[in-house]
Amino acid sequence: MQEARRIFETEFGGTLFTIAKDVKIQVEFNPNHVKAYRLIGYENRLLADEDFVNDAIDAGELGAGHTVTALYEVLPVGIESEYVKQAIDLKYTQNEAVINQYKDELFTVKFRYKKPNEDKSIEMIHVQKNETTEATEDMNFASAVALFGMQLRASQFYNNTNTQDVIALANKGRGEDKSGYRAEFVRLISTFK
Repeated sequence: MQEARRIFETEFGGTLFTIAKDVKIQVEFNPNHVKAYRLIGYENRLLADEDFVNDAIDAGELGAGHTVTALYEVLPVGIESEYVKQAIDLKYTQNEAVINQYKDELFTVKFRYKKPNEDKSIEMIHVQKNETTEATEDMNFASAVALFGMQLRASQFYNNTNTQDVIALANKGRGEDKSGYRAEFVRLISTFK
């Protein structure tokens, strides 16, 4: 019953009404603050950086009421790691004078999409300042889901965590949980040994 309610009440409109097509997101981290990063999930949807601005390259659709969450593992400057994503010629990889101009920025997110009946994309840009905040309930819960996914895939990045770690993180991010989906996630995780 809960699954039927989710499909027909919550998600049904999003599958019927496309509000954006060829949706692309590009995140560029500032090397003044970030030494390395890794996108968690979405490996099968990665685009080459130059394809981000190419309107001929197809991408996903976004329906009414849909949201997308992308999680990155970020290693700050000063932390040693075997994994370092090589930078390409983007905003933060220009000459040193330009890089110093962006010292207070952590990353830039670029979002491109086309209106359903158009062929030219529209770009939106958000710059995130380099500031530390407490993780929100949503962030804690999303992190728990990602961690469990890494455990299921036996990812090299799950850091020897176990299901109790996932449950603790999910409970920390449970919040109000009006629809009960977060509680259901915790219940399902607790069945894994």
